[in-house]
Parts: sequence; structure tokens; C-alpha cells
Amino acid sequence: MSIQTPGTLRKQASQALLRNEELAISALEQLPMELFPELFKEAFKDRHTRIVKAMVAAWPFPCLPVGTLMKTPDLESFQAVLDAVDMQLARKFHARREKIKELDLRKGRHDFWTIWTGTEDGDCSESGDEEQVVKVLPRYAVRRRLKVITDLCLRLRLDEEQAYFLQWAQQRKGSLQLCCVRMKIWALPLCTIKDILSVFHPRHIEDLELSMGWDVSTLALFASCLGQMRSLRKLSLARAYKNTIRTINRTADREEKCVRKLVSQFSKLHCLQHLSLNGIYFLRDHVKQVLRCLRSPLETLSITSYILSESDLNYVPCCHSLCQLKHLDMRGVVLLALDPMPLRLLLETVAHSLQSLDLQGCKMKDSQLTLLTPALSWCTNLTKFNLYDNDFSVNILKDHLLHTANWSKMNGEQYPAPLECYDDFGYIDTERFLHICLELMNALRAQRQPKRIVFATDTCRECGMRCVYDLGPRLCPCWQ
Repeated sequence: MSIQTPGTLRKQASQALLRNEELAISALEQLPMELFPELFKEAFKDRHTRIVKAMVAAWPFPCLPVGTLMKTPDLESFQAVLDAVDMQLARKFHARREKIKELDLRKGRHDFWTIWTGTEDGDCSESGDEEQVVKVLPRYAVRRRLKVITDLCLRLRLDEEQAYFLQWAQQRKGSLQLCCVRMKIWALPLCTIKDILSVFHPRHIEDLELSMGWDVSTLALFASCLGQMRSLRKLSLARAYKNTIRTINRTADREEKCVRKLVSQFSKLHCLQHLSLNGIYFLRDHVKQVLRCLRSPLETLSITSYILSESDLNYVPCCHSLCQLKHLDMRGVVLLALDPMPLRLLLETVAHSLQSLDLQGCKMKDSQLTLLTPALSWCTNLTKFNLYDNDFSVNILKDHLLHTANWSKMNGEQYPAPLECYDDFGYIDTERFLHICLELMNALRAQRQPKRIVFATDTCRECGMRCVYDLGPRLCPCWQ
């Protein structure tokens, strides 16, 4: 006789109830709370919408993390959950153990289902944890102010599920505490974004990704919304352009005023830890102001596809908010004509904490890498390092590698093929490429055993791919 585990017995009990919907619904009042998670999962998966609706109303736990179960779009089951909320708001249910305080619609992993059903749901590595914003409500309103937590990805064409939810939330914003923790906004008019932020208050947003293609005047109009995001931990701004219309009223002075208005909002973001600025043209000569406004130490700074000024770079090592930096990304920031000493000073300051450094496409030369190498050798916590698309000779690159004996935590490093690998016309010489990469690999292995290291050429002019050398050579299709 086989011994069945509690998890197996719960699953069998749930399946038996699902075969008789009327019995399942009538049994909810007496159902042990231990059976609720398994029964709800099965009912939601198999689209037993009547049972789902009844279970939401009778849910015995403070939180229902239903978003984890929504791996694939299922508008019918999603509507059943929201219908149950409506019924609760309308007092159509009076379950004796109605305890639900929070409906979590985020699709990331949540430990609740692992604990109660013994299985893992959701493919994301993110947990469902967030710093809750507590609002004291009148006693008579506590039952009505259910907290609904979600992530939003907003674009011109919304999927059917999200469009339905936004309309539903708009109509019920006075009865629910609606919280968006992570918001991504792509190519939406400013008026639409402000309408959405009137439903999902900015103070709850912890992660904002804004990729709009706006000019600085439009960004200035959004500035007050940004300043209200007092819980913001991660901010990503991308693609901001110059004003395209120049009139008497749109002078350089007005543009400067718009920049100052936007930059001043950073002083209100006391929780900010991760800042990414990609292709923000007006940053030139304003990086100092941005960094001065920061009120907490950054873990991540990403400034990419941007022309850095000398004054910008000079201030970087002086910024107290960068002294605990773990991740620095400067891809596409051309350093060719700049003195790299400020960058070296910053690397020396954060050598104890820095875990990843991306300098791809910075157009650096031998003299700049030579100056940075001593500071890089002290960054013993580095796990990722990228120097693709810079111009170094084989001797300088070898000297750098010989200074990395302390990089015991390094998991992935990427280097450009040395200049000696190219002919006079800029084309790769495959024989030289293979010989030089093997030479560099052997020199490094005499110091330490790299876990993953790649040498790569510039992208091929014909096929757009690179020749790479890691465990061995992999040439682009043009050379195969």
C-alpha cells in the first residue's frame, strides 16, 4: 500500500471538488484553509470561472497573488477575479472568513504558492516583495479599500487583458487602493500618461522605465509627476531629443529652464538606487547637476549613447552618491578626446564594491587603458567586464590581462581584437586573429583560469556579425 503525501491528497481533493462546481462553491464556507491554494490554482488553470469568483470572495488569506498564475493571457479567468472584487465591493458576499486585503496581479514569482502547494509558479526571478505603503483609513472604509497591486507595460497598442484592466481600474479608483509597482511607458502621449497616474498614484511606483522620444519641453511637463514618485528605486529614461521647433518663445534660455525643472526632481527621489540614462542629449554639461541632486547612494549608474563633456567627467569621482557603486555602464560614451583620470579615480573609490563595468564603444586608445589598468586591478569583486569596440594594441591588452590576477570572481569578460589583427584596409586577417588571441589567452592563463573570456572583432561590414575567440575560434559567415 503506497503512502501518499499531503500535497498529493490536497490535489486529489481539489480535483474531486472541481468535478462538481455546485458542491465546490457550497463547500467553501467549511473548506479548510489549507485546501484553498491548491483548489484555486486548479480552478484558475482549468477556467472554472464560477468557482474562481466564489473563491476570491471567500479567500482566507490576507493576500491573493493571482498574477503568478497568469502565465498566458486568459481574459475570461482574469475577468472572473475582477468580477469577484466587484461583488465584494458591492457587499454581495458576506463570507464569514473574508480576510483578503491585497490582490497581487504581478506576474513574477511569489513564495505563497510554493509554501502552500509545494510547487513553483512563474518564470521570473523577481519576488513579490515590495515596501507597502500604509494608509490609515476610517474604520467603516477598511473593508472597502482592497489593495490591488500590479505592473504596467503601457504602449499605443495594449493587449486585451491590460486594456480591460485599465478601464476597470479607472471606474473603481475611488473604492480601491490601486498600486503600480513597476511601470514601463513606451510611445504614449503625455495626457494619456497623466490620466493613468491619476488612477495609479505615482507614490507607489518603485521602478519606472520611460522610453518616449520626447523633447525636453515635454519632459519638463512630466517633471512634476516624476517628483511625486517618492518610492522610486529604479529609473530608466531613454530617447530624449532636442526641441525641433524654434520660435521666439522657445529659446536656448527656455530649454535650459526646462532641463533645470526636470533635474530638480531628482532631489525628491530619496529611495533611488538604480539610474539609467540612455540617449538623453541634454545631459551634456548637466551630469553634475543630476548627481548633486541625488539623496541616496546609487548601486547602478548607466549613462549610454551620450557625448560626455570634460566637466561632466571631472565631477564623477567627487560625487558621494557613487561611492558604493556596484554597476557602471558607459556604453557608447566616447572617451577618445577626454582625460580618463576622473574615471580612474572613480574606479579606485568603488574598487571594493564594483561588480560590473561596461565600457563598450568608448573609442579608447592604448594610453587610456594604460592609465585605467592599475585601478581596474584593484576591482577584485568584478564579475562582468566589457571592452568591446575600443582600439588597443596587443602589448597594451596583454599588459592589462597580466594585471588581473586578483579577478577571482570574474564570470564573463569581453575584449576587442587587438589592432594587429586587421590589415591596412581595416579588414580582419584571420590567421593573425587566431594567433594573437591564442597568445593572449595563454598569457592570461599563466595568471589565472578565466571562466568565460571572449575576444571579438568589430562587426563585419558585409554580414554584421563578429569573429570571436573564446574556447576556440568562431569566424563570421564571410570567413567560413
